[in-house]
Amino acid sequence: MYHLATLFPPLTRWRRLPLTRDQVMLLMAAVNEIFLGVDTFLAHSLSGTIRPFEWTPIIFGPVAGVVLLLAGALALKRRPLATVLASLVFIASIIVGGLGAYFHIARTIPRGQVATLDFFFWAPPVLGPLAFALVGILGISAAWIENPPDSGTLELLGGRRWRLPYSKTQAYFFMISLGILIALISSALDHARIRFENPWLWLPLAVGIFGMVVAAMLGAINHPTRTDLWTYTGAMVALVLVGLIGATLHVRADLVGQVSIIPERFLRGAPVLAPMLFANMGLLGLIVLLDPKE
Repeated sequence: MYHLATLFPPLTRWRRLPLTRDQVMLLMAAVNEIFLGVDTFLAHSLSGTIRPFEWTPIIFGPVAGVVLLLAGALALKRRPLATVLASLVFIASIIVGGLGAYFHIARTIPRGQVATLDFFFWAPPVLGPLAFALVGILGISAAWIENPPDSGTLELLGGRRWRLPYSKTQAYFFMISLGILIALISSALDHARIRFENPWLWLPLAVGIFGMVVAAMLGAINHPTRTDLWTYTGAMVALVLVGLIGATLHVRADLVGQVSIIPERFLRGAPVLAPMLFANMGLLGLIVLLDPKE
């Protein structure tokens, strides 16, 4: 019985969903690539001039998302080719994320100076580009079929098989925990600039730590109980709510004292899309509970 049916036993009598869990993950990966490109464009626009190499993630995100959607359509008839195509896109996403993190670190720590926390508070978000890498890792995991389900054995090209130390479900839990950690650190660094003066700023910190720990613990458990799954589900729903609340509060902060909407405030004020990273991770975490069978 898959995890969602453990929480809701009547679901065992329902027909299967039109998409498998991995297909939903791949669809979410495509959407994430597109939004990461948009978010990167907004962030890089703050300087007023986007440098040539800064266009790489901006262009890559939407292009990668479109290619992944096309690969999904191709998978209906030629699954191996679609899997290879999607894997190449995800490997490129990991490279883009790694290079982005390197460039951000290089700009954060001035040459010849010792790194301090102040550098990380006010410099470009060091962990921001790693979202591309995380989507790449999630996508590669979803692209290859696990047979039998929850065995940790992936089917590769040419009939070859690769045995992993964890089942794909457990690996997903660990990756969700890592994604929450990235969102948590990014949020903490942003909010530290104003010294957490607003009590609402402590909410993503508390919920993020809880969700990160619960997801990691569930990944370490081979056979989670119904109580374990309810705790995890509650944490993921809380993350979605935190993301929606945060986006609402950011929009209100950008509109304070303004009679009309000024786009410049949304670029240089509280980032509207940033809190949605919590909601995104919560939604991805809930998708993990779906049936792993192809």
